Amino acid sequence: MFRVRRDPDDHLVLRRPDRLSPWGNLLLRATLVLGLIMVALAGHWYHRDALADGFDGHVSFVDIIYFTAVTITTVGYGDITPTSEGARLFDALVVTPIRLFIWIIFIGTAYSFVVRRSWEQWRMRGLQKKLTDHFIVAGYGTTGSAAVYELLQNGVDAEKILVIDPNEGRLEEARSEGCLTLQGDATRNATLEMASIDKARSFVACGGRDDTSALLVMSARQLNEDLSISAIIKSEENEFLVKKAGADTVINPVALGG
Repeated sequence: MFRVRRDPDDHLVLRRPDRLSPWGNLLLRATLVLGLIMVALAGHWYHRDALADGFDGHVSFVDIIYFTAVTITTVGYGDITPTSEGARLFDALVVTPIRLFIWIIFIGTAYSFVVRRSWEQWRMRGLQKKLTDHFIVAGYGTTGSAAVYELLQNGVDAEKILVIDPNEGRLEEARSEGCLTLQGDATRNATLEMASIDKARSFVACGGRDDTSALLVMSARQLNEDLSISAIIKSEENEFLVKKAGADTVINPVALGG
């Protein structure tokens, strides 16, 4: 019989989804960088009388833009230099932190949009190659978590269990058990193919609703005719329907509990 383990240290975590899309996030960072540059530009324009131009002796607005750019990027050709204590303090106490913040934003953006994505794709390909003879649990609600617990209790290595669920919060719970996770819709062929269903040992459909579980079973059976498929349902009258969809074993926790 399926059992649900409850950890006495479990606690609720209140989170809200990201309000910004990736492009919105990028636009926000670009706006922040532009704002910081404008602060440096305004400060240099204010101290323009304390800047010495070794090129033509006159500091124009174009020279201010040029000096701000070379200062923030740490190029520093030395053709324009601050000559007063106020201008030097502004560069030391304001422009230097702005320079650091801008570089942090650039590095963070590069990591978020390039490095992390490439790294995750590389890791995913590596995991896919290693996925073989594994158990796929589609859905990590009450029944899905119970199914994972039952597998673990029967000696299955947690790294041989792949949990598929569209909810990142549920996947975090599965990862805390040591399981592999895949965020997506397990009724879609692309998701199941990414889970290497063709090399899996067993598939457990935990859709939360009987019709969803039946659709999960059909999707899995279509991609692997030899796969051992189990489905967890709530209504006994749907047992024949789910078996007809391709399930080898149908589990009704309510009936088992009775």
